[in-house]
Amino acid sequence: MKIILLDDDPFVLKLLSNQLASLGFGDVTALEHPHDALALLEQDTGAFDMVLLDLQMPDMDGIEFARHLMRLQYAGGLILISGEGQRVLHTVEKLANAHKLRVLGALHKPIATEQLKGVIERAPQILDRTPGKNYAPDELQHALINHELINYYQPQVALDSGCVFGVEALVRWQHPRDGLVFPGQFISTAEEHGLIDDLTRMVLTDALQQARRWLDEGIVLKVAVNISMDNLLTLDFADYVTHQIEKAGIPLNSIVLEVTESRLMKDPLIPLDILTRLRLKHINS
Repeated sequence: MKIILLDDDPFVLKLLSNQLASLGFGDVTALEHPHDALALLEQDTGAFDMVLLDLQMPDMDGIEFARHLMRLQYAGGLILISGEGQRVLHTVEKLANAHKLRVLGALHKPIATEQLKGVIERAPQILDRTPGKNYAPDELQHALINHELINYYQPQVALDSGCVFGVEALVRWQHPRDGLVFPGQFISTAEEHGLIDDLTRMVLTDALQQARRWLDEGIVLKVAVNISMDNLLTLDFADYVTHQIEKAGIPLNSIVLEVTESRLMKDPLIPLDILTRLRLKHINS
């Protein structure tokens, strides 16, 4: 496996190179300048299987570099690394996924070798997927009607204690032919063809039902649900969310709504109206 390691700190480059070597990855090109990495990728996008990308660099930040990867249609794995807070890492990871880059994970500095190993081990299951396959809107609508979309729950862990304090609901499509399909291959179709409200409401309803089951077992968790910017263009969305939470019989403040970055805001006033109303109802967003 050929790897580009990009960080403006020579010490970090040396440290990560040694960690990768200890894991059996010796073919590493360590670079301090993003433009040098782009020059190599522009010569042959497929020459490197993985990029380890520092987000905070003076010449070009990681978000801008990720845009270049999208332009080049880079199909290898991407690992994000940063000394910034987990919230920043999480947001950039979502943005990169929205750009349909193959993100293996996001790691906070200093990076333990075991953490690095765990992320790299995800490479085969992610890189072996058929890239770029999108689905027609009628096929997605059929999947919604037939309940082929299911939620997986990713634990959220407090770094200071190691305790699980919440989960994030991640929708997957259990496709009858293609197996498990990830959201990068169907969310944009839902947004572009008016299906995103039905999809989001299905994810929210299933997540609330699961939260209720956990609560009945004495397990109290915050549940985060991703919503599209397009969901915030319907003024009754706040009322719908509130009604569903109350119907499930769980505390309003146990639900967190996270707005994805895949779409630009068309009209800032309506989303501001909805988000403010949700905040007044003590629903985190």
